[in-house]
Amino acid sequence: MEGYKAPQRDAMFVTHELLNYQEHYQKLGFDEASEDLVSAIFSEAAKFSENSLAPINMSGDEEGCKWVDGEVTTPAGFKEAYQQYVEGGWPSMSHPEEFGGQALPYSLSSIIAEWFSGANHSWAMYPGLSQGCMETIKAHGTETLQNQYLPKLISGEWTGTMCLTEAHCGSDLGMLKCRAEPQDDGSYSLTGTKIFISAGEHDMSENIVHIVLARLPGAPEGTKGISLFVVPKFNVSDEGEKLDRNGVACGSIEHKMGIKASATCVINFDGAKGFLIGQPNRGLNCMFTFMNTARIGTGLEGLAASEASFQGALRYAKDRIQFRSLTGRKNQDGPADPIIVHPDVRRMLLTQKAFAEGNRALAAYCMQLVDVTLYGDDAQEKTLADTKLAFLTPIVKAFLTETAQESTSYGMQVYGGHGFIKEWGMEQLARDTRICTMYEGTTGIQAIDLLGRKVMGSNGELLNVFVQEVREYCESLRGKAQFSAWTNALTSHLDEWQQLTMNIGKAAASNPDEIGAASVDYLMYSGYVTVAYFWLKMAVKAQEQLDAGSTETEFYKSKILTTGFYFDRLLTRTRSLVSAMHSGADNLMSMPESMFAIEIGRASCRERV
Repeated sequence: MEGYKAPQRDAMFVTHELLNYQEHYQKLGFDEASEDLVSAIFSEAAKFSENSLAPINMSGDEEGCKWVDGEVTTPAGFKEAYQQYVEGGWPSMSHPEEFGGQALPYSLSSIIAEWFSGANHSWAMYPGLSQGCMETIKAHGTETLQNQYLPKLISGEWTGTMCLTEAHCGSDLGMLKCRAEPQDDGSYSLTGTKIFISAGEHDMSENIVHIVLARLPGAPEGTKGISLFVVPKFNVSDEGEKLDRNGVACGSIEHKMGIKASATCVINFDGAKGFLIGQPNRGLNCMFTFMNTARIGTGLEGLAASEASFQGALRYAKDRIQFRSLTGRKNQDGPADPIIVHPDVRRMLLTQKAFAEGNRALAAYCMQLVDVTLYGDDAQEKTLADTKLAFLTPIVKAFLTETAQESTSYGMQVYGGHGFIKEWGMEQLARDTRICTMYEGTTGIQAIDLLGRKVMGSNGELLNVFVQEVREYCESLRGKAQFSAWTNALTSHLDEWQQLTMNIGKAAASNPDEIGAASVDYLMYSGYVTVAYFWLKMAVKAQEQLDAGSTETEFYKSKILTTGFYFDRLLTRTRSLVSAMHSGADNLMSMPESMFAIEIGRASCRERV
């Protein structure tokens, strides 16, 4: 977005003040990731986001991608920006030195990924998909596959994709038909078509490495019969060099509501050579490495949109003058006051700010957990981190993207009619962000994953582990009167959270539809409570910094004031969510399918005639 500024100060507050990343990095052995180095990386990432990516965001949306005879051309400036990205060493940050990486923490590269997306969502998707591809090969690929593919993926010379969806199956991957036939040389011949493949074809890298789900001959039906393969656009030698063209072709690109500069491709595999990743028929297990990374990444896209929309709306609200303040003239020399003086405009701005900064704290916490799972050497700590991450990942993906819809809508609303006009950039943010609730598993899918698979599937254990952490923190604040109202409100919600879970579980014992009926409301409830926890922590940390004599009084006071707004105006939304959950499944499931028809009454009249 034009005028976008990377939120460096808030990122440093969240990582190094709130979550103590410095101690975290040292504990994991990243001694070189000092505060000074992190600050320098943040500064350079901000420059790249603001000076290289943001200026080509709107033009990229207007131009879009072009498909001709299987080849895709990205908008002007995209290829050049990607080359800058590669030359800056950004693709290699969090990958092993043995493959040409810089061996820096996952969390560090993920923090700045938000800024790339905030500056230019479409562009950021090209390198973004590569990260999951690399993580999958690192985690599950053979040594041969790692040596063949990782060096050039890590350098950025090649990019990667994830190929799951087919025309007849999206989230229900058990229905996929793409097949893989074993060959005499140990490879596999893949045939089938995948759709909705982000960055599936483009002109920014010299090779594209596809991670593909397919079925082996005689494989069991459903998800238990899915295998995972690496399938390059160009075949690769044993030494990792590009060879001849593989049987992979882009059949077309989609014409979309948003992210128009991101190539969303139909990819045809016609006897394409591929290589098995992991064990036969265990591909979905391996793919979750990619999917979980991608789901957190999608949550970051939502966060980025909330931040970008807030920045635009705030600038406009300070400049646009309309009407006088209800409490008297504020702009003495002008014909009207800036619209930021009006309560409703402030309601929208504060909602954007509360979501952007609160969601950033939650996301950074999850990145910290990922670090522990990847680099920790304490088995108990890794297990605990993995448990919390399993619980929080669907919340991060769904809550951060659903609240981004609200934030980008408010961004347009603050601008009034100008928000609907293309040149201001706010409508593009709304269009681009709309996809975030849908790809990598819709909000409904995330909700079922959270409530059905994670919470009920663990008999409430995953929920209880996280709730215990929050309870212990609230208990540590006992005696601090300044925070007692927020602490009491959060504690009350924790009790309710656990009780709701038990109530839904009891209802589902006699009617399984109760889980589906409650799931989205349950997820949103979980999101509001989880972010409340981080807002409370931010308020406490801000007060500590003020008490210590910090001169950044406005920065820290704004954290405390925004916490009050969040608890008073946003956490209270849980009341309607609770009411909806208590209403049960009957109001959703009792209507026969035939009654959904708009013309039902008219049809019966014609029959009588």
